[in-house]
Amino acid sequence: MSLRSKSPSESRPLLSDSQSSYSTTSGDSARTVTPSDPPVLNKVSRRDLIWILAGLWSAVFLGALDGTIVATLLTPIGSYFNKANQASYIGTSYLLSVCCFTPLYGRLSDILGRRGAMLLGLSLFGSGTLLCGLAPSMEALIAARALAGMGGGGVMTVSSVAVTDLIPLKQRGLYQGMANILFGLGAGLGGPLGGWMNDAFGWRFAFLLQMPVLLFSIILVTLKVNIKLPSDVQKQSTSSKLKRIDFLGSLTLVGTVACLLLGLSLKSTEELPWSHPLIWGLLVASVVWGVLFIFVERYISPYPVMPLRLITQRTPLAVSLSNFFASVSAFSMIYNVPLYFSAVRLNSSTSAGLHLLPHSVAISTGSVFAGWLMRRTGKLYSLTLGSVLLTVVAGILVSCWNSNTPTLDLWLDVVPQGFGMASLITTTLIAMVAGVAQEDMAVATGITYLFRTTGQVMGVSLSGAILQAVLTEKLRQRIQGPGAAQLIENIRHSTNIIPTLDPPLKQAAVDSYADALRVVFICQLAMNVITFTSCIPIQENPLPGTHEEQERHYRNRTNDRNDTTIDT
Repeated sequence: MSLRSKSPSESRPLLSDSQSSYSTTSGDSARTVTPSDPPVLNKVSRRDLIWILAGLWSAVFLGALDGTIVATLLTPIGSYFNKANQASYIGTSYLLSVCCFTPLYGRLSDILGRRGAMLLGLSLFGSGTLLCGLAPSMEALIAARALAGMGGGGVMTVSSVAVTDLIPLKQRGLYQGMANILFGLGAGLGGPLGGWMNDAFGWRFAFLLQMPVLLFSIILVTLKVNIKLPSDVQKQSTSSKLKRIDFLGSLTLVGTVACLLLGLSLKSTEELPWSHPLIWGLLVASVVWGVLFIFVERYISPYPVMPLRLITQRTPLAVSLSNFFASVSAFSMIYNVPLYFSAVRLNSSTSAGLHLLPHSVAISTGSVFAGWLMRRTGKLYSLTLGSVLLTVVAGILVSCWNSNTPTLDLWLDVVPQGFGMASLITTTLIAMVAGVAQEDMAVATGITYLFRTTGQVMGVSLSGAILQAVLTEKLRQRIQGPGAAQLIENIRHSTNIIPTLDPPLKQAAVDSYADALRVVFICQLAMNVITFTSCIPIQENPLPGTHEEQERHYRNRTNDRNDTTIDT
């Protein structure tokens, strides 16, 4: 078969399974590659694939279940140890640990293999969860949650990398959608299940009951996950693989992320001013660690945990930024919409939480829809921009809520946010994987999850800081006189007091919360607009429909990268 150049208008669509050549467009030309590449490494039978996915996705389900179970148990755990003021650190320690260690698993999965990295994540998560159930003190429980977080982030990252190894990119989004359904199911069941287990058996049982599911996942991963890495990696000795671990880069990255998120979390949970030495000290330390991290990755590490050449490329940078800003907005909405119904509409906690049910359904639906459409069309760029526009629409609708908003709108206005966000994280993950060489795929996936989880923590922390700042100002304007300061503090710390106030004070509290939450919702809208802008540079790359096409696609990406390196 002869090779010839074509103009972009002559580029052919994705080939069917029966075709024997594969076209890829780069710059102003397209080239046809004959199937002379090495055989496919990881083509498994449908039966084995089902068992592998069962092992990987049961861990994903457990991670989601664990998160909402713990959120439900914060109050009883605080009361049990008589340290309710420290209960929030149970969640904070886990999230900080997840954010710090998530990106490390991308490189570890290339060094230890997918099975080895997954078992490491499961072992750390399982050890931490078991220790939570046996914790003798609040401090020990907080430390155990941090240990569980070291593995929790890895479980999500490595399972995503492993599925990408096994599923052609054109079908990958659909499988991601199915994984998100399980994640949503776990998150939905965690709350009521945690409350029931606490009432029936005590909060410790909620941690210990997770161990059989964890053991099931470990057994399946051990027996069934046997994903082969490229031959040049397989031939390396253990000592050579250990030398590829970027210890210094990992340390400086953990320092950067930990100091940043800890400073923002303390600002929100402890309500410390920005001028407090602990807050600005942690933020300055984060900047210092960040400078050291860039220096190490650029000049010292031969195998960087986050290659700067990768993060500065057009599509990976756009995907990272879009995931960060979208996660800031999404988690701000998840935490503040129930607060709106509790503090402004004065609904019960149960009713306020139920208003997120359409949002949760939309998340599962949006992810599956995006996967189905990518599988059908082989395209993702227009779908990505359309998904972000849905979140912009939701931001506009929610920021316009007032006392005259119809009840049906209050239920449905959050749906575009959930649908668009789920579709966005599915399409951008595929865009990231399709836009890098095969040897960068695992690291790129880890980077995506790092920006996503960091955005989640910052969304909660920053929205909380904005809310409290505006709320305090509005309450001080509306409530004055003897005892006003103490009353304002009570209103800020608990919405349960609002219905018990005299009518003028109750109206002042409701109006103040409404004003503060409107500012938060407008900030969410701004984040969604920034997300849309971040998505514009994402490139449309071919999505291979078969394993053979995917092997050739990655080989072409590697050749393109090598050609660029030589040219520069």
